[in-house]
Amino acid sequence: MRFDPPLEEGRLLRRYKRFLADIETTAGEQLTIHCPNTGSMFNCMVEGGQVWFSRSNDPKRKLPGTWEISETPQGRLACVNTGRANGLVEEALRAGLISELNGFTGLKREVPYGQENSRIDFRLDYPDGPAYVEVKSVTLGFDGSSVAAFPDAVTQRGAKHLRELASLAREGVRAVQLYCVNLSGIDAVRPAEEIDPGYAAALRDAKAAGVEVLAYGVCLTAQEVFIDRRLEVLLKG
Repeated sequence: MRFDPPLEEGRLLRRYKRFLADIETTAGEQLTIHCPNTGSMFNCMVEGGQVWFSRSNDPKRKLPGTWEISETPQGRLACVNTGRANGLVEEALRAGLISELNGFTGLKREVPYGQENSRIDFRLDYPDGPAYVEVKSVTLGFDGSSVAAFPDAVTQRGAKHLRELASLAREGVRAVQLYCVNLSGIDAVRPAEEIDPGYAAALRDAKAAGVEVLAYGVCLTAQEVFIDRRLEVLLKG
């Protein structure tokens, strides 16, 4: 996935009110841009650090740009636009880069399912039945560690999705939790038990019920981002 038009560079002044960020461009222009990340962005940004953003010329938009990439306190790059994750995964699926999910004959996005009124990110159709694939974008890293973690804040919605997947798996339907790790310098991913023990327990329960847990990392630059490798998933307990 290439960034088109190319991203512009600046430095972060502050993030506030969840969806707003003040930045200063390399030309000295101060802008308020949209922050498309509903999480805490813990360990994912640093005031004064580099940022890259996409600019919009749409006169109907209230804000002139969208924050896409952040420099983390560890000096990594993080794609903080969580809306990119599903596009990256679909691109990789269609290119056959996620080998565990190859061979599908149909792909649908945002399909209603489950007992808790959920929508699955992808339903893949195969000759022997469907696979339901839930995608989570991972950007949480730590000093001195090549292991990323999810989530970066307590997520009841994420735990609900795992329950829904576990219910499918118990019924004999293929169910997959896929972590798209949008963070450079990462070799593995784990549940962030120290942040949300309930989510970590739900992930282990889902795995025991037969849910497949996969993780893929990305190649991330200011010019493009694409899924390029399988990562290890580390589960405790």
